[in-house]
Amino acid sequence: MSINIKDVLKKYTMVFALIAVIIFFHAMTGGKMLLPQNVNNLISQNAYVFVLAAGMLLCILTGGNIDLACGSVVCFIGGIGAVIMSKNISPVVAVIVMIIGGLLVGAWQGFWIAYVKVPPFITTLAGMYAFRGLSNVVLQGFTVGVNNEGFLKVFGGGADCYIPDFLGGGSLNMTCVLTGVVLVVIYVVMVVRGRMAAIKAGYDVGPFLGEAIKMVIIGVAVMWFFITLANYKGIPTSLIWIGLVLLAYAYITSNTTMGRYLYAVGGNEKATTLSGIDPRKVYFFAYVNMGLMSGLAGILTIARATQAQPTFGQGYEMDAIAACFIGGASAYGGEGNVFGIVIGALLMGVINMGMSIMGVEANYQKVVKGLVVLIAIIFDVMSNKKKK
Repeated sequence: MSINIKDVLKKYTMVFALIAVIIFFHAMTGGKMLLPQNVNNLISQNAYVFVLAAGMLLCILTGGNIDLACGSVVCFIGGIGAVIMSKNISPVVAVIVMIIGGLLVGAWQGFWIAYVKVPPFITTLAGMYAFRGLSNVVLQGFTVGVNNEGFLKVFGGGADCYIPDFLGGGSLNMTCVLTGVVLVVIYVVMVVRGRMAAIKAGYDVGPFLGEAIKMVIIGVAVMWFFITLANYKGIPTSLIWIGLVLLAYAYITSNTTMGRYLYAVGGNEKATTLSGIDPRKVYFFAYVNMGLMSGLAGILTIARATQAQPTFGQGYEMDAIAACFIGGASAYGGEGNVFGIVIGALLMGVINMGMSIMGVEANYQKVVKGLVVLIAIIFDVMSNKKKK
């Protein structure tokens, strides 16, 4: 059996686009784009995008619905946490309050969307204004610093927010390198076991050569990434949170009943209702999750900046939405996965960083980002037309 090049190109279009963009900016910046410190900053600066995009994916799966309020909620929840810690209250209490706050916001919006049938666009647009105003009320229009070292180290703020090198590798963080090796081994074992189980069950799994090439490419990419991080300070704690969120949502969307319901509602809500599934619970679940991710993004944001400001979170919702659509989530709902949002978030992050290093004016950066999102949506629309 031979590999169908056309199918590979179609399936991994955005992966190849990401590689092309990285090569372009690497050449245009004289190699600065892929310096270890810049690769590290790419992850730390865009942690909120990965987290919010994971939550946004569930909303989009329900039928192309989005959450316009998440950026304001990030600011609101982050402001609450910063104010609590500024009064010398334990950061554990602050984190618990922020997580519960995010869940309550998600439940508030989810109630109006799921049970009162207010369109998600209108509900979250109202939330965008309301929670931005509440952010200013909480912070009283001022910047509030976050100085608790424990909080900053755990959630990725300050100079020491990295996993220590337990193996003592000197200039090269061997703990980071070993982590990469372990992840590659786990990935290969899971792929091989999955393939063997599929063959045993009688499924057509396709040529092994294609699977082997994919494993090699992913393995090399993962090792390059971790070796690059090892040449700076190692694994930033924000990467741990990103990894946990992505793994959790990959499991939810692929291996849970609710995950199947999300795709079903987005694919055909009427048919889903007739099959005995209550779409209201699915919508409510999606927006409560979005609130949870907004709370976590608020924690990561104030940790990264070591402060909370009334202007934080502006445009965050657009970055999350863009990451989802660029990563292959359908504007009509029912399609998309966590791997896609990772590619989308990385692509947006690379574009942002590459243009910043090149000294491109901020206004033109927004133009480029807008065009990239438009191209992704056009690609989705054209694909749906061909299916019909």
